[in-house]
Amino acid sequence: MDEAKVALVTGAGRRIGAAIARRLQADGWAVAIHCGRSRAEADVLAAELNALRADSARVFAADLRDEGACEQLLTRLAVEWSAPAALVNNASSYLPTPFGSVTAAAIDELIATNLKAPLLLTQAAHASGALRVVVNLLDTHSRHQPRAGFSAYTAAKDALWALTETLAVELAPQVRVNGVALGHILAEVGDPPSEAELVDLADKSAQIERVPLARYGLPREAAAAVAWLLSDESGYVSGSIIPIDGARRLA
Repeated sequence: MDEAKVALVTGAGRRIGAAIARRLQADGWAVAIHCGRSRAEADVLAAELNALRADSARVFAADLRDEGACEQLLTRLAVEWSAPAALVNNASSYLPTPFGSVTAAAIDELIATNLKAPLLLTQAAHASGALRVVVNLLDTHSRHQPRAGFSAYTAAKDALWALTETLAVELAPQVRVNGVALGHILAEVGDPPSEAELVDLADKSAQIERVPLARYGLPREAAAAVAWLLSDESGYVSGSIIPIDGARRLA
């Protein structure tokens, strides 16, 4: 491979993850595009990026909920390409869990993708010795405006917020750890939309009047914040959470 450092972006086959992958590749990173169920989209994205710069993107598929998947993914990446200098934990499950009908399976799903996988991926990447910066994708509502009907998701995502701050202390000074807390970001949906996408769309529609900037955020705006946190320009920034929410958390 060329001299570009590798950034691993989870859930990067589509939506915000794909926007992050595009921005990082444009900034000179080599991007490891992780995908779960979006392999076709991930392959198309990798081809797009490699047409712009040879061998600047590769796809690594893995179900991060599986036992051992995180460590296996990092081993594959190190053997087949290079250990990552940057890790962006973007992959996430999102589903409603109305109180009274919460199941153990739903809790396990939400914890696995929103907390367990980011922690285990960071641990495995750190063990490689190359890791220098981590950015976790958070939800501004989980900390500032918890919503009824999403107790398990909110708890899992807020735990990732706490993990971000904890690891910023524990992994210093070798590794910087920060977060980007998203509000309502306009992103593409499937045809037909998945159950999670339908829930997200309904939530956005109900909340838009409460956003002071009176619009949805754009994936490229979230990607720009991630790119800055991975850059040398943010070299003294660690343990910080940047809200990208149009001031929704304050309204």
